[in-house]
Amino acid sequence: MTESAAKKLPRIVVNEKLCKGCSICVDFCPTDVLEMKGSIAAVKNLAACTRCQLCDLRCPDFAIQVFD
Repeated sequence: MTESAAKKLPRIVVNEKLCKGCSICVDFCPTDVLEMKGSIAAVKNLAACTRCQLCDLRCPDFAIQVFD
């Protein structure tokens, strides 16, 4: 399989300074990509990301972004 044929993973950035630990992003993720690590959201399974961006859209603090 060539590199272009392989699934390109998105990039998910959690701004730890903005994240207040509400876990809304974790709750809305339909494929369990995110988890709470203490009081901060973190990526646990990037390969499962479908780029739906629900985490980004639902975060009340603008602490998470999904890049293609």
